[in-house]
Amino acid sequence: MHEGCMGSFENGKQVVDKLRMMGFSNQYMPMPMKLKCSCGEEFEMETFESKCPKCNMVYGVTPCHAFDPSNIQAAGVDY
Repeated sequence: MHEGCMGSFENGKQVVDKLRMMGFSNQYMPMPMKLKCSCGEEFEMETFESKCPKCNMVYGVTPCHAFDPSNIQAAGVDY
């Protein structure tokens, strides 16, 4: 069920699953964000679902929360 911007997620997998279900995974974020991966690599996150180029950790953030880097969550390597 779509809860708009009021939905909450327990982990990054739930965020990425929601992005995929709603068709937002490959859409561009309003503003790209620099992100430091858990492996130490820094990369620019341009879409709501992005993957670290070094270790393939998948990250996601919902469109409603894409203005705050603290809302970006890791879903897992090659998730």
